[in-house]
Amino acid sequence: MNLEQIQRAVFDVIRRPLTDSEQMRGRLPDGRSTRKIANAIIKPNDRLTSAERLEIYNQQYWFRILAALAEDFAGLRAIIGQRRYDKLAVAYLNDCPSESFTLRNLGRRLESWLRQHPEFVAGAERIALDMVRLEWAEIEAFDGAELPPFTPRPHRQLGGDAVFRLQPHLQLLDLEYPVDNLLLRIRRDVPESDIVSNAVLEFPRKSKNRRLALPKPRKVHLVVYRLRRCVYFKRLTRDAFALVQALGQGKSLAEAIEISLKGSRRRAGDFRSQLRKWFENWAALGWFAQAN
Repeated sequence: MNLEQIQRAVFDVIRRPLTDSEQMRGRLPDGRSTRKIANAIIKPNDRLTSAERLEIYNQQYWFRILAALAEDFAGLRAIIGQRRYDKLAVAYLNDCPSESFTLRNLGRRLESWLRQHPEFVAGAERIALDMVRLEWAEIEAFDGAELPPFTPRPHRQLGGDAVFRLQPHLQLLDLEYPVDNLLLRIRRDVPESDIVSNAVLEFPRKSKNRRLALPKPRKVHLVVYRLRRCVYFKRLTRDAFALVQALGQGKSLAEAIEISLKGSRRRAGDFRSQLRKWFENWAALGWFAQAN
């Protein structure tokens, strides 16, 4: 075997899910024996066989990625319960293994995967998807790019053809459930977990949580954004959300206002007075970037 073949053989084994007793599986999906693969590429020592040495890497790989995913999606875990979440996490990571140098990207495909596999969140599909969207939006907002902020020129009125550029870290979520409040409540009730080290000896066991009372459906228009290295949630009215969303799609100010007013109960005069307050607040929160 050359180096590339050895690397591929090792990865084929370590990315296979562990057994229920957290041991290395005896065979790969194509029928190859993991023990024979280990014997061909790893020398035993005076304490461990070749298979036992390879098993350590298999265990560490899964303990690490499962712990990282659980930390990123604590809200989803609380909604569906630990036992169902464990099955979901293993199935997801088996179908969508890590393809990045950073664990930050582990959950990137979780929403789309869940839409294809709703059986893992049966009975809580809509709220589970909303929670996944929110928790992924937090990750995106936390380390998304930040451009120089928009600074309006003194004594200059912005015309209807003005175009605003949103900060790349800004995330807009049109939700069916108030999962923002739910996530904050979950975090208050559950002690902050220890930071997972690079060498995890055992997958952290979670204590049994009492059954979580889920909220009823309620439309929420949410902005997730970063300000001074912290991530915040801010709810908007339907009109305000439609306006920000249109601006984010590259619409001019006049076009965005027209979109926002569609289906709104506000009168145009009332809207103009509200508009200034909104933009002053959003600019203070750093939502706008300098235009190109």
